[in-house]
Amino acid sequence: MRLAETVRTIPHYPKKGILFRDITTLLGDARAFRTAVDALVQPWAGARIDKVVGMEARGFILGGAVAHQLSAGFVPIRKKGKLPHQTISMAYALEYGVDEMEIHSDAVTKGEKVLLIDDLIATGGTAEGAIKLLQKIGAEVVAAAFVIDLPDLGGAKKIEALGVPVQSLIAFEGH
Repeated sequence: MRLAETVRTIPHYPKKGILFRDITTLLGDARAFRTAVDALVQPWAGARIDKVVGMEARGFILGGAVAHQLSAGFVPIRKKGKLPHQTISMAYALEYGVDEMEIHSDAVTKGEKVLLIDDLIATGGTAEGAIKLLQKIGAEVVAAAFVIDLPDLGGAKKIEALGVPVQSLIAFEGH
């Protein structure tokens, strides 16, 4: 199966000149969804992963499925103000500004091995913020995995420069 063929491309969204890579079509195709989850899990089958961390919002869908397959716990990282319990937050750079994310302060214990999951890596600002947030609470981020990489934007290289290996299933040129 060619996963790239199940991803819808929407031109000029959210602004002119951007090609938005929409994975909802991949998620809606049972075979493609299964193939993607299996491919994200495969490098970690048999390894000790304590928690899978998914970034809001498509990372929740993928991360939950990956956590289930790895018999690991699942932890969401959300935008500021969305989690009900005591949190730790981190500001991170977006392509067009700054935002803030947070995690429950007790979601990961010191030394737990964590796999970070999201649908796409572009500039890497969100993933970098998530990794720094996880490291701040003592997690060992063993890797970051994405369905899509936009290599022209350099995000995967930014994450690898932090010492975190990056796995992606599809690469699309441009942005």
